Amino acid sequence: MADPELIGVVTVTYNSSGVLPGFLRSMASQMDCDYLLYVVDNASADETLSLLSQWGDKRLRVIANVENRGVAAGNNQGIQHALQDGCSSILLINNDTEFNEHLIELLAKGLQTFKVDMICPKIMYFDEPERFWAAGGHFQRLLGFRPAHNAVGEIDRGQCNSPRLISYTPTCCVLMRGDVFDQVGLMDERYFVYYDDVDFMFRAGEKGVKLLYFPNALLLHKVGRLTGGEESPFSIRYCTRNRVYFLRRHLGLLRSLPVLLFYELYYAAGLICGKFSPEVFFLKHKATWEGFRM
Repeated sequence: MADPELIGVVTVTYNSSGVLPGFLRSMASQMDCDYLLYVVDNASADETLSLLSQWGDKRLRVIANVENRGVAAGNNQGIQHALQDGCSSILLINNDTEFNEHLIELLAKGLQTFKVDMICPKIMYFDEPERFWAAGGHFQRLLGFRPAHNAVGEIDRGQCNSPRLISYTPTCCVLMRGDVFDQVGLMDERYFVYYDDVDFMFRAGEKGVKLLYFPNALLLHKVGRLTGGEESPFSIRYCTRNRVYFLRRHLGLLRSLPVLLFYELYYAAGLICGKFSPEVFFLKHKATWEGFRM
């Protein structure tokens, strides 16, 4: 039987030694909450496992994979272990983040107070803590349910200081009741990395799962530190491929085809006007059809 107060914190590492010390300091500082930390390591070749072995906190559970299984599979491993260990709620969180000592406490209280199924904090850029990365998010229906972050890039002037129900949030920090996974299922591991959270949130919305943006809790995100940034070949390939897979999975061939054709025209226009280099154009084109065949 699940402990009504035990939280399973799940994070996936892959060559994360550059960001891990700040994350572990943040975790060690947490007050007024009872948690177990599940670190799923995807065959890191740096000092990640060494840093974890030195942490010395009895609440740590390390799951060391012998190969890189991807973020979606790593999260699933952590979620399943946490539920088996009796955790009543699961906090999915990136380790390229830092936060104050009240983050988990505030999210847990908000989950209970507002009687919702999932809850996320205000997320700011680590290097510009006054600038929003995400105040929750939403799906853009007319653009094939493309996800968008609320207030992204805006300076915080108090415009997002009220809790509200939302339809989407990235899973770099979201606390969920354990029974959400009974309703929605686990992450789709075919995504590997990127868009697995979009897919999960979309499925959750279809099941009527309630998600709350809770600005009382604050997270600082070191965006792109672990993947080379949004314009790296790695990010371009997986974001493009997985976007197409998402469309095919949830909209079907006929409904997704116009969006796919629009993307191809957009890539060509970007190449012509100089927005995309030939290398980026061909990478996006290749990734589009890779996702289509998935």
